[in-house]
Amino acid sequence: MMGKKPWLDMYPADIPAVLEYEEKPLQSFLKEIALKFPNKVSTHFMGKEMTFKEIYESSLKFAAYLKQIGLEKGDRVAILLPNTPQCVVSYFGILMAGGTVVPTNPLYTERELEYQMKDSGTKIIITMDILFPRVTAITPRTEIKHIIVTAIKDALPFPKNLVYPFIQKKEYGMVVKVAHAGNHHLYTEIMKKPVPEELNIPVNINEDLALIQYTGGTTGHPKGVMLTHKNLIANAKMCEAWLYQTKPGEERVMALLPFFHVYGMTTVLVLSIMQGNTMIIVPKFNVEDTLKTIQKQRPTMFPGAPTIYIGLLNHPDIKKYDLSSINACISGSAALPVEVQEQFERITGGKLVEGYGLSETSPVTHANLIWDEPRVKGSIGLPWPDTEAAILSLETGEPVETSEIGEIAIKGPQVMQGYWNRPEETEATFKNGWLLTGDLGYMDEKGYFYIVDRKKDIIIAGGYNIYPREIEEVLYEHEAVQELVVAGIPDPYRGETVKAYIVLKEGASATEQELNQFARKHLAAYKVPRIYEFRNELPKTAVGKILRRTLVDEEVKKLAEADLKNA
Repeated sequence: MMGKKPWLDMYPADIPAVLEYEEKPLQSFLKEIALKFPNKVSTHFMGKEMTFKEIYESSLKFAAYLKQIGLEKGDRVAILLPNTPQCVVSYFGILMAGGTVVPTNPLYTERELEYQMKDSGTKIIITMDILFPRVTAITPRTEIKHIIVTAIKDALPFPKNLVYPFIQKKEYGMVVKVAHAGNHHLYTEIMKKPVPEELNIPVNINEDLALIQYTGGTTGHPKGVMLTHKNLIANAKMCEAWLYQTKPGEERVMALLPFFHVYGMTTVLVLSIMQGNTMIIVPKFNVEDTLKTIQKQRPTMFPGAPTIYIGLLNHPDIKKYDLSSINACISGSAALPVEVQEQFERITGGKLVEGYGLSETSPVTHANLIWDEPRVKGSIGLPWPDTEAAILSLETGEPVETSEIGEIAIKGPQVMQGYWNRPEETEATFKNGWLLTGDLGYMDEKGYFYIVDRKKDIIIAGGYNIYPREIEEVLYEHEAVQELVVAGIPDPYRGETVKAYIVLKEGASATEQELNQFARKHLAAYKVPRIYEFRNELPKTAVGKILRRTLVDEEVKKLAEADLKNA
């Protein structure tokens, strides 16, 4: 298989196999677009809009202030914010000042936050007022020297900005007031300063880190993925090439995916700035609010995750909303059930396709064709331009034959430099220049790739290899199922046994026996779940990836407690 790239024969004429990349830093794209479209709307946030010129000038102010408080080239600066215009400004401001961005999940507990701040060696952090107590609690145990504080109200129009503190107090039970003094700094005070000159700090785009992106932590402690300016630029350019029918400067992008996740950062934040598209920024996912926003703001592009689309489709009044503005959606972070894809396309009239990637690849490596045939359901699609993909044998590490299952491996300009301060884990993740993804899959004769499952998620029951994704695809076809995940849990006889965790659609009903009979019609007996558990919700990461490992850990803990009780 090595050396063969059958997927290139499937490319439409409009998508080039090889792209050109300009030798310039990531932040230069913001300056260029601000000069090209100074008065065009860059961000729309809860009724307030900022132009590209305003975002650029605000980023210059932020960069100058970072230098003023001691930022040196390569210093890490954490962004602990939900999706807001301040996210965009601080992201580009950090890069303009020569810093490295450390995106951080605002839902993190003190323990999780402390781990990431210590591991990255973060020196400066920008956060929300309501998160300020959490940050100050962990600061003495980290290298953080300065805390910059902003608030949702800072980005709101009048009179919403006056009313919001009362809403915040009702929702969170507190209003935090921070003084602009000492090592605590207010974003609003920084923005009052005059627009400074550009800093023009030299950047080696192939070596200087733009980002330390922490992995989701679904397989142990999160690791810091080192991504250069070139990595992120390359992946955004690949995305631009894949979306060849879109019109730069005219698209409206639903910015619902978290910017602190590399998927949202690359496909929404970076690509929108690069192309001059308007971001409709949404700070958190609420089904009804999202439907209203789509109807009112008319986004044309909507990158998302299966759980987002599933949530929208299962709203009882979805047909009352006009979603026809949506033209293109690439779904990532988890497998996209075929039923969800077909239903979403029927309702919107747009295209929804499955893609694939990981933090280590900035993140996208594969996607289905959006407007061209064949779009292969159940496949993650074709490798993107300049991306090499192979299936390697788990036994020998050598390439396998077409349609044979092995580990997916990637090469390309979007592939990370390695893990921050983890040389041994970096070395273990690469083999002969290939990044090992940890995902099992195969490639068909046309070059379409298919995920079978995570290496770590294979269920071995009674000597059989069972792939959870196959079972999930079948159960998703049941009309009562809204969401589910299948996992292997410890079993004294079979080693592991198959368990399905099910969330039913609102108003729907299904019994364990009914689901079992349904599964038996479509699956070999050894693959059929032995246990079904009905839940109101499933544990997820910030981008909607269901945490299968968390559920397995719960089962292991239950068994350990039972053994202790019976001892």
